[in-house]
Amino acid sequence: MILHSCLLVPVHAPHLAGSSEACAEAVFDHGRVVLVEATTVAAETAPQIEVTTELTTGGAAEQLVGRSASAQLVVLGSRGLGGFTGLLVGSVAVGVTTHAHCPTVVIREPSSEAVAERDAPVVVGLDGSPAGDAALAFAFEAAALRGVALHAVHTWWDVTAETAWQRGLTATNLASIEAAEQRLLTEHLATCAAAYPHVPVHRVLTRDRPAHTLVQQSANAQLIVVGTRGRGGFRGLLLGSTSQALIHHACCPVAVVPLTQH
Repeated sequence: MILHSCLLVPVHAPHLAGSSEACAEAVFDHGRVVLVEATTVAAETAPQIEVTTELTTGGAAEQLVGRSASAQLVVLGSRGLGGFTGLLVGSVAVGVTTHAHCPTVVIREPSSEAVAERDAPVVVGLDGSPAGDAALAFAFEAAALRGVALHAVHTWWDVTAETAWQRGLTATNLASIEAAEQRLLTEHLATCAAAYPHVPVHRVLTRDRPAHTLVQQSANAQLIVVGTRGRGGFRGLLLGSTSQALIHHACCPVAVVPLTQH
């Protein structure tokens, strides 16, 4: 389904009632044009897919979050016509990825550094949290549908760890920690890897901040997948810093997968 929401601003001016009605109709006419153009693009891209459209009113984020409760996936651009010039990502994209009930894919504007090859991998960020488990299942399915490899990325070093440990860690300690993290990554992948035996899996283990590593990985990916909030987020936040960084800076589309899906 392709949805377009018209935001009608109420105006209390009885002497301009006719003009207000004409303005509202013009907004709806524009919405109908948008839907026709979008339907044409969809038909050219995937003629075998049945396309339905809906023209509604209200805030775009509110409408998309509401529809997400009965959807498998929500797809939107990173910044629409309502954004301020210079913003990397719009308020609708942030609002929907934060509150959607199903996975949301944010399509960013093409980057000069992005690789668009059809065999580029799907990248998933893992941190051992329940949200990471949901993202992993989504990423395996996405890689299987595309017939490409999955790159599973796990980072185990951040500013907090560095500050706390930098005086006590030795090369032996670091090697031991890295080996343990590698085992955890392998164990984390085991169930989904068994369910998708035809998906090649590449394990990427780094000592780096998650957002930095994943943004780098996105330059050579066709999709990057993360959970809404990992174990490093502050309690109460609905969208973690890594997810926010990716929808702002990733070079490819970003899928944000909530822990609870309907």
